Amino acid sequence: MNKNTVIKDIDEITDTYCNDCPIKRELRNIRGKSGAHRFCIEHCSVGAQLKFLGNELMKIYEK
Repeated sequence: MNKNTVIKDIDEITDTYCNDCPIKRELRNIRGKSGAHRFCIEHCSVGAQLKFLGNELMKIYEK
């Protein structure tokens, strides 16, 4: 994987699943921005994929 591919994948996922996510919107109202973010990272399968891609991106930058 290269940097541009990973960034493109992240953008596509967030545009497709995250930007209009009703769960994220509701949790932001209840728990605030950081609470919603924590849910996405720890419990959402899309968030897990984004976390994986972020880690891949970090590996590219560490080289």
